[in-house]
Amino acid sequence: MLTERILLSDILTSITIIIFFVGLALVYYFLIRKLLFRLSRKTGTQFDDLIVKAVEWPVFVLIILAGCYLTFVFLPFQGDYDFVIRRVFHLFFIILGAMAIGMAIDALFRWFKMEVISRTNTPIDDWFIFFIRLVSPFIVGIAASLVVLGLYEIQADAYKNWVLTYGTRITLVIVVTIIVLFSVGVIVSKGIKVLLSRRPPEQSLEEALKRTNTLSSVILTSLQVFIIVIAIFIILSEFINITPALASLGVVGIAVGLGAQSLVKDMIAGFFIVTENQFRVGDVVSIAGIRGLVEDINLRRTIVRDIDGVVHTVPNGLITVASDFTKGFSRVNLNISVAYGTDLDRAIVVANRVCSEMAEESLWAPLIIKTPAVLRVDKLGDSGIELKITGDTKPIEQWAVMGEIRKRLVKAFEQEGIEIPFPHTKVYFGNSSVGKLPEK
Repeated sequence: MLTERILLSDILTSITIIIFFVGLALVYYFLIRKLLFRLSRKTGTQFDDLIVKAVEWPVFVLIILAGCYLTFVFLPFQGDYDFVIRRVFHLFFIILGAMAIGMAIDALFRWFKMEVISRTNTPIDDWFIFFIRLVSPFIVGIAASLVVLGLYEIQADAYKNWVLTYGTRITLVIVVTIIVLFSVGVIVSKGIKVLLSRRPPEQSLEEALKRTNTLSSVILTSLQVFIIVIAIFIILSEFINITPALASLGVVGIAVGLGAQSLVKDMIAGFFIVTENQFRVGDVVSIAGIRGLVEDINLRRTIVRDIDGVVHTVPNGLITVASDFTKGFSRVNLNISVAYGTDLDRAIVVANRVCSEMAEESLWAPLIIKTPAVLRVDKLGDSGIELKITGDTKPIEQWAVMGEIRKRLVKAFEQEGIEIPFPHTKVYFGNSSVGKLPEK
């Protein structure tokens, strides 16, 4: 009777424990988890949101698993069964812990990509973080496997020694590299804000943003390549003696340098393009006989997309003259023809009125810096007299403004009875008596 009473009390205690932990898990999921999400939304970063979302299910399962573990602890199993059950639970705890750590690390990488990499405008950190996201589950798995080997007392000394020595160092190098890349990204993003806040009064926000984005992209890419190369050499030094390799690399570098003079020329030209602010990403330029929108710049090449959508990769060494159509401001520069015999003063008044009305409209006023107006009678053409209209607009907006002016002038001239000529030829035979028959 005593044994049955003790067994019954143990069962009741175990049931109480499992009910308590199930309730605790429900409280966590429906109250604590939602409270954490509310608090995380009030912060200025998405890091805490991603972490809470990543570990919500592992924590929920961990609470249930802890309740099940304590439940079986209070049940009167015999020694062998108790030992096996405890080990199974320990194995589940290790697997669950590894999953939680892996999901938290993945959340960290996703936050880094969303809030840091998105500001750098360089693909190097994207590639590196993508590689680390692939490698990190293996690192967590190796650490978990070490704990499992120790749990089951499996002899794998060579494996353990390698992981504890070389594996620890390599992991430390990777972690430090990530921290350095993160710090560089934060410093550069802070530098962008400082440069924007200290821009000259005459420089617009758009121009300052183009400048800082271009500089940050080139500088950050160079720093990241330097950091990653150093990290690779440190990792290689854990496996091989890199001193002979570095010596050989120096000889190879001299040979490559002699055969890659054009590459060196491109990089030097790219350095001066960026530092002298010759043009930026987002400008419309004419370089090396190609005219289009600059989509990307680095020390070696400039990528330009022309009006047909064709992407041109131009080595910086080929850029001898760079014409920027959208730096600071853009210029309206168009000619409109009127027929010979037109009252030019009246045509000029109509053209100026059309441009002034357009500059006062809410749609076009933000794009126009200086109201377009007739500058002069520019040319006596074959078919008509050309009036030159000039004005200033915000960068890259001149083509839209000129197109609208042309459309409005056609309508206004038609309403005012001012003829816009088309190409035609007048034939004159000289003496009017030519071709007449002589009188008798």
